[in-house]
Amino acid sequence: MTAMLRVQVVLAWPHRFVQLDLRLEPGATVADAIRQAGLDHEPGVAGHAVFGVAVEPATLLRDGDRLELLRPLQADPKEARRRRAQRQREG
Repeated sequence: MTAMLRVQVVLAWPHRFVQLDLRLEPGATVADAIRQAGLDHEPGVAGHAVFGVAVEPATLLRDGDRLELLRPLQADPKEARRRRAQRQREG
């Protein structure tokens, strides 16, 4: 008998999040986990990451992985940094 994989799936919004603990068959992919979590039709998902590292839906998961469903960026990080620096210079 092969041990099941334990995987955590997380989807976050400002001020709330969904965190699901799943048991998957060995050889399960990111797409399999999303489907089992019932988040395969969730709007606004821009990508996927395992422990913060971008992955594709066909990526194989390992026991203990934390799969994060990523939302689109709200602002360009470089532009946000420029605005913060400008505010600091202005006092």
